[in-house]
Amino acid sequence: MQAKFVRIMILADLATGEKAVIVRVHGHGSFRKRLIEMGFIQGKEIRVVLNAPLKDPIEYEIIGYKVSLRREEARQIEVVTEEEAREALVSDEHLQALPADLEETERLEKALAHVAEERHHNIRVALVGNPNCGKTSLFNIASGAHEHVGNYSGVTVDAKEGKFHFKDYDITLVDLPGTYSLSAYSPEELYVRKNLLETMPDVVVNVVDASNIERNLYLTTQLIDMNLRVVMALNMYDELRHKGDKLDTVQLGYLLGMPVCPTVSRSGEGISELFDTVIRIYEHQDPKLARHIHINHGAEIELGIKHVQPYIAHNEKLKAQYSTRYLTIKYLEGDKDIEKLLKKDCSNIQDIADARSDEQQRIQALMGTSLESAIVDAKYAFIQGALAETYQRYQEERPRRTLTDRIDALVTNQWAAFPIFILLLWFIFWATFTIGQYPMDWIDAAVAWFGEKVASWMPDGWAKDLVVDGIIAGVGSVLVFLPNILILYFFISIMEDSGYMARAAFIVDKLMHKIGLHGKSFIPMVMGFGCNVPAIMATRSIESRKSRLITIAIIPFMSCAGRLPIFVLFAGAFFPENPATALLGIYLLGIVVAILSALIIGKFIKEDDLPFVMELPPYRVPTARAIGRHTWEKGKQYLEKMATTILVFSIAIWALGYFPRHEGATGAYQQEHSYIGMVGKTVEPALEHLGFNWKMDVGLLTGIGAKELVISSLGVMYAQEGSASSADEGDTALQSALKASIPTAAALAYMVFVLLYFPCIATFVAIKNETGSWWWAILLCLYTILVAWIFAFAAYRIGLLVWPV
Repeated sequence: MQAKFVRIMILADLATGEKAVIVRVHGHGSFRKRLIEMGFIQGKEIRVVLNAPLKDPIEYEIIGYKVSLRREEARQIEVVTEEEAREALVSDEHLQALPADLEETERLEKALAHVAEERHHNIRVALVGNPNCGKTSLFNIASGAHEHVGNYSGVTVDAKEGKFHFKDYDITLVDLPGTYSLSAYSPEELYVRKNLLETMPDVVVNVVDASNIERNLYLTTQLIDMNLRVVMALNMYDELRHKGDKLDTVQLGYLLGMPVCPTVSRSGEGISELFDTVIRIYEHQDPKLARHIHINHGAEIELGIKHVQPYIAHNEKLKAQYSTRYLTIKYLEGDKDIEKLLKKDCSNIQDIADARSDEQQRIQALMGTSLESAIVDAKYAFIQGALAETYQRYQEERPRRTLTDRIDALVTNQWAAFPIFILLLWFIFWATFTIGQYPMDWIDAAVAWFGEKVASWMPDGWAKDLVVDGIIAGVGSVLVFLPNILILYFFISIMEDSGYMARAAFIVDKLMHKIGLHGKSFIPMVMGFGCNVPAIMATRSIESRKSRLITIAIIPFMSCAGRLPIFVLFAGAFFPENPATALLGIYLLGIVVAILSALIIGKFIKEDDLPFVMELPPYRVPTARAIGRHTWEKGKQYLEKMATTILVFSIAIWALGYFPRHEGATGAYQQEHSYIGMVGKTVEPALEHLGFNWKMDVGLLTGIGAKELVISSLGVMYAQEGSASSADEGDTALQSALKASIPTAAALAYMVFVLLYFPCIATFVAIKNETGSWWWAILLCLYTILVAWIFAFAAYRIGLLVWPV
């Protein structure tokens, strides 16, 4: 469904005498309840009577009586104005069908009611949950969006929005990052908390992993403190049933003050019932479904909350926007973010600070522990009490060894773990070459056939050269490697969705620790094999700033999918007997260089690191639908890039090689004396010690835009030099041309340089955005170029010893 821009008007914006109709009331708990009880409900007409001399408060007339509200309170009420209703009378088909004999006043009233009803049927729903709880799977199946689902934390690194229509309601579903709590511990936690407090979703869906309820419910207790309208999606409920456990979801919902809906996101079970419940909560159709509760933290802590909360509630601005009980609890915990908020907005901050200090000292003396620890303990005690009443585990005579335990005994074994990991990578690369070779040959033959046909149809001239040597040769040379890209992503998706990737992080943790990182940094590094940009964004899940910066710095050394076609091209051409081993060696070289770089960069960042804490989720069989969708999405991105960036650059490279024209000159002479030849010759002195010719240099320059452009550039420049016998040798036309003009040692150096030098522009921008510094991005890129030159030089000299020219 196509989203349309809607200008949101709030009651506080209306001028004296203006009328409007209420769409919805925002705000928290008791504040919101009080407004609704006063008659501020959806569909009611309201008029501004007058503003106080100081513009606050404002007097309104609603359902026959007058009431005054402070401006901060009026900001929480969304309305539709008469001006918007008049616009709708012109643009809305439903309103244009009104009888022509209706009076203008009546037409306006109907328009107001219609637009308010239409706006009211737009619901914003936020998905909140722990990593690996199936939140993104639920988002995908509900909204039809194609976000990637991975069985490890840190997949969702930003809020994703999906829109869908459900029973006369247009629902905007927001998939927030997975987080274990709403503290100020990690960027993800702060992001989720800020989104819930400031964006104010109409309903929050708390996605809970049914196979790990106790741990997941800690986040639920914090949502209860925030006094939001919450529906719990008890996801992966099939796993709970399979284990033989029993859960009274009705009683659990009553104890938590929210409806509990069992769901299975993988199959879609319970999703319709979940959004039925969301609508009922939104419309207040069943008050018994949701009742606000206060988690009892124990007599002494509750006394402390009762002492501090009135000081915070004294500030009307905060009272309208936030649950003051939630602010009090977080302030007592010593939450730095909440401290900043209170300092900014509270006129009596010193009184609040003094009251907290008194309570911290009193509780420390009584309980012998910090207030923060006491609050956490109280929340877990509440969770345990709720589960004791509702949850019954299946008791086995002997504890059953799960499939996850049996697999982990092998893949995390002291001696077997690393050989298995390297063997898996080798198998992926072998499959990329061996299986991918067949469709690669078919596509190459199809491109060659199409190029010959077009050449035979078109008359000689620049237009023919543009189409055949520019567009078909340039784009076709990249299209050939689409099967390899799909195969690589297919296997990476299986590793991610099954849960093996988290084990990979676990087994390398000790090695990562020695270079100043921890296992959690390994996940973005492996994601970098797909694309460096989302991998750099995924570093937000790393709590330590030092580890995050070092991880960002070394991700560009991970060979992304854009580099894969280059390596497939050169490995297949120059190392035909062992292409998979050559490709594995290149990938491992990237990891080694990343490790060495982490050791160097870590010397310049002196911040303290944080301990390694990462969940090892149970193994799950990836669904064919999820794997297919993820693989196709990456393939589609590759095709889109060919139809845009690569096409444009291919034409530009052809034009630079075609002009200026030299009478009677053709082929190599024309190119060498063209604009592109001038560019290549200019940079040649800097790279000639690596064995590169000027055409290879041009490929590297265009690769700054996108690494696939290296292939496109080479395809355009070598378009007329393919060997006629290439089909017999099993090479593509481009591979044949490269073998005829490039020494093997130079080809090896070229692969190394492409692996290590300047990442693409998109990665450069991602580094700047995540570090917040242009200088950091520029220095990293200069560093990668220096490292690439040194290692490529070494590879060339060693290569000359093995393959003399």
